[in-house]
Amino acid sequence: MSIWTTDELLRIADAVELRVASRRADGTLRPYVTIWHVGVGAALYIRSARGPGNGWFRRAEQAGVGRISAGGVERDVTFEPAPADVREAVDAAYHAKYDRYGAAPVGAVTGPDVLETTLRVLPRD
Repeated sequence: MSIWTTDELLRIADAVELRVASRRADGTLRPYVTIWHVGVGAALYIRSARGPGNGWFRRAEQAGVGRISAGGVERDVTFEPAPADVREAVDAAYHAKYDRYGAAPVGAVTGPDVLETTLRVLPRD
């Protein structure tokens, strides 16, 4: 694993949407799914708006690896559970970035019960 460059993180975080795909057991990529995402500090986070049963989320969590594309950056990545201490900062970042779309969509990815559907996305070498 490596860390995001400042340029990569800024370009990805500034993009409105991110495309995410998990890897199958045979190493092939599943189709991309377009989701919302945020950068907090030097990290990138994604959340499932439909809870832990959402297909893309289950597959990403299970596979642990995949690929993302946003802001002109495309990278192989690792998905890992987000640490509990980032929930409020990630919520604030989602509000700052997406509140313009209304309370209902942002409410689906913020609040006290979303940590279990929050993944930290790390670049792979």
